Order: sequence, then C-alpha cells, then structure tokens
Amino acid sequence: MTPDEWQAHVTREAALEIGRWLEARGRLHAPIASLGLGDLEAMASNAISRWIVLQSEKLQRAGWPPEDPIATFLLG
Repeated sequence: MTPDEWQAHVTREAALEIGRWLEARGRLHAPIASLGLGDLEAMASNAISRWIVLQSEKLQRAGWPPEDPIATFLLG
C-alpha cells in the first residue's frame, strides 16, 4: 500500500467513525443528517491535520523528547 493509499484508507476509516459517532449522539438534524461520505472524509482529514499540528506544537514546547512515541511517529 502506497503512502497515498494509506492516507486515503485512514481518512476513510476516520470518516466512518465520525459518522458512527454522530449517529450515536442521536437527534441529527439537517444539515448534519445530510452529510455524505465525502463530507465525513473532509471532516476526518481536517481532524487528522489538526491533531498533527496540536501534537507538533506540544512536542516542540517539550523539546521533542526522543522517547515520546508520538514524536517518533511524527518525525518518522
């Protein structure tokens, strides 16, 4: 699986989880109820990007501790 295929897979799975979470909350009204998979994928992509930014900022403040698993994940 290429990195692009992996990113698409992760985004799609996150989108499906967002959809399940929204449905579980109940009382979905339009326009939330009318969200399609493309909308959910966009939400997932934005959420993943935001998480990366927030984690990067947190790790930068901490001096990028080498033993931190998130730092290792983000730095490769």
